Amino acid sequence: MSGAAIVDQNRRDFLFLATGAVGAVGVGAVVWPLIDQMNPDASTLALAAIEVDITAIQEGQIVTVKWRGKPVFIRHRTAKEIDEAVNTPISELRDPQTDAERVKKAPWLVVVGICTHLGCVPLGHEGKYDGWLCPCHGSVYDTSGRIRQGPAPLNLEVPEYAFLSDTKVRIG
Repeated sequence: MSGAAIVDQNRRDFLFLATGAVGAVGVGAVVWPLIDQMNPDASTLALAAIEVDITAIQEGQIVTVKWRGKPVFIRHRTAKEIDEAVNTPISELRDPQTDAERVKKAPWLVVVGICTHLGCVPLGHEGKYDGWLCPCHGSVYDTSGRIRQGPAPLNLEVPEYAFLSDTKVRIG
């Protein structure tokens, strides 16, 4: 081959690579905004986690906080409520979970306050087990948020949470 043919071949290879690189950058520039718009906005990320001061919650009291647009119940359980929840036979439960699986610190119960039947908000300190009662369809939850009676198929959801100290809990 002559020297001119080798130079033309090298030039052609360079043009193919350069065209491919420019095309890849162009595709990336078009696709990136489409992918990026799927990320949650700043207001949603701000609600991703909340910190709650639990020092003012008296024993036996239930406090409702809002997290991700949902009510979350924080219950400071009495020794009697804890004892009843711990000693409930698993065979009696529709959605079997022990109290230890639902609670990270014995007196504190943190659950999402939405009935698992049709999404109603149950009332606290109600029902046969002094837990929660859904007034719409009669689902009854115990002091551990486990379904005991009614049409709800599952226990009240336990959100991701952690105790930052003895006085603060972080939900989310």
